[in-house]
Amino acid sequence: MENQVLTPHVYWAQRHRELYLRVELSDVQNPAISITENVLHFKAQGHGAKGDNVYEFHLEFLDLVKPEEEERLNKLRIESQGSPETLASLKKGYLFMYNLVQFLGFSWIFVNMTVRFLILGKESFYDTFHTVADMMYFCQMLAVVEAINAAIGVTKSPVIPSLFQLLGRNFILFIVFGTMEEMQNKAVVFFVFYIWSTAEILRYPFYMLSCIDMDWKVLTWLRYTMWIPLYPLGCLAEAVSVIQSIPIFNETGRFSFSLPYPVKIKVRFSFFLQIYLIILFLGLYINFRHLYKQRRRRFGQKKKKIH
Repeated sequence: MENQVLTPHVYWAQRHRELYLRVELSDVQNPAISITENVLHFKAQGHGAKGDNVYEFHLEFLDLVKPEEEERLNKLRIESQGSPETLASLKKGYLFMYNLVQFLGFSWIFVNMTVRFLILGKESFYDTFHTVADMMYFCQMLAVVEAINAAIGVTKSPVIPSLFQLLGRNFILFIVFGTMEEMQNKAVVFFVFYIWSTAEILRYPFYMLSCIDMDWKVLTWLRYTMWIPLYPLGCLAEAVSVIQSIPIFNETGRFSFSLPYPVKIKVRFSFFLQIYLIILFLGLYINFRHLYKQRRRRFGQKKKKIH
């Protein structure tokens, strides 16, 4: 019984110049496929009709196999080990769903704020946080995935700009707004959230279409153009929120601390906020430069073709 050779089910299909073979095995490991003269040799570990075993067969053709068929045989071997196309499809599906969820989240924020502004006018500025903060929390926490994707190579986005945007926004959302109720009723919250959501409802659908190899020219132009006014405006709105929060943090003493003896110096959190303002504009420069290079690569080639 130990020397018994197990043969898998092999299905044959043929056209005038093409021959198709399907070997009914799953979870294939270490496939050995070769051709000697007019015989195809197959041997692999896999799950077939007799469970997990080593299966093999030898298929004899009527004529000799031409040498140029070796390239197709190599392709067969690669596909049997796990098709790169399958992995690419899974990756595209994963990225499509991520971008879709983010697009829906930021769209909900944008539409909610727009409708409330049209109905309530300036009064909607002062309760923006309590209306859309939960969804903004969700979207910004989910954005951690975006930085991880860049770090491990799932996407080609550079890590530094992704981290700057993620950490900067989350600092404003969770620390400046989230921990200080006095900041949650200020009008600046409306402008910060509205600029963020406007930028993202253009960015995420562009990435969604890229996952399915679609290029909508209007959306592409908006994706690579609207950041020019939106990023400086967003940076300005975030800076205003930090500046407005400094006296509140000083008054409440939140996150301030005293150094131990013998120094005994009280370090106010507002000191770190002032440092953050410098980092904020540094991040603006890094992201602005990155996006400018992207835009030049995207539209620069078309200009060269015209000349």
